[in-house]
Amino acid sequence: QVQLVESGGGLVPAGGSLRLSCVASGRTFSINGLGWFRQAPGLEREFVAATGWHSDTTYYADSVKGRFTISRDNVKNTVYLQMNSLTPEDTAVYYCAARESGYYYRPPSYKYWGQGTQVTVSS
Repeated sequence: QVQLVESGGGLVPAGGSLRLSCVASGRTFSINGLGWFRQAPGLEREFVAATGWHSDTTYYADSVKGRFTISRDNVKNTVYLQMNSLTPEDTAVYYCAARESGYYYRPPSYKYWGQGTQVTVSS
């Protein structure tokens, strides 16, 4: 099992920044990739960004490209999501997830999920 705990969410004005953190514990050696997803009320969970656990490859949704940056620290077993130039459309619960295989952009590929952290961007 892998446990994921997110932190760093909050309320921020439009144009502001936040950095989310996700600490992984447990059988982290089984992880192949980590991703961030978000879900706004009434909408489906959507892919935001992903990175390999043992590689520096990164992927981003078009809606966040150029504004968000995913990074990881394998020593700390932590993945980060730096979010800049936030807009009210970025308001959602953000989830960290870990996968052992499968496509990086598909939620079903991720076996382990954190509890989520709320990000609210005011206009």
